[in-house]
Amino acid sequence: MHLHLRTNVAQDYLTVFNAFDERLFRRLSPAYPKLKLLRFDGSEPGDVVDVELQTGIKSFRWTSLITARKVTDSEAYFIDEGQQLPPPLRLWRHKHLVTKNGTGATIHDIITFSTGLKLLDVILLPIMKLQFGMRGPIYEREFGKV
Repeated sequence: MHLHLRTNVAQDYLTVFNAFDERLFRRLSPAYPKLKLLRFDGSEPGDVVDVELQTGIKSFRWTSLITARKVTDSEAYFIDEGQQLPPPLRLWRHKHLVTKNGTGATIHDIITFSTGLKLLDVILLPIMKLQFGMRGPIYEREFGKV
């Protein structure tokens, strides 16, 4: 399943891209499930981000590996791919793309996920849209609303 969310912000694309650090990661964490950050190396290829999802009933590990990073004159991105995923996820790929947009930038969350079951993917899609859609207002507070 594929999801592409966009948020326009006031700061330039390189300033925004370079702010994707542990502090921003913590700000973007949803209220539920609660995330316990176990490891955050950064956003260079080979870096690892490891969290524990705490549901209140059971905890699940989510470990992602940064597999790619590129910066050009008009865009910058890094990609994290799930290595250890909470059920029911079997595939996770998240491209964090920031593109030039006039004097500001557009932040793109481009997510590909799969549970291995098409029907379950369709059921999860609105939940993913809601969870990652909540990042928009946080991005606007961090980088200025356009």
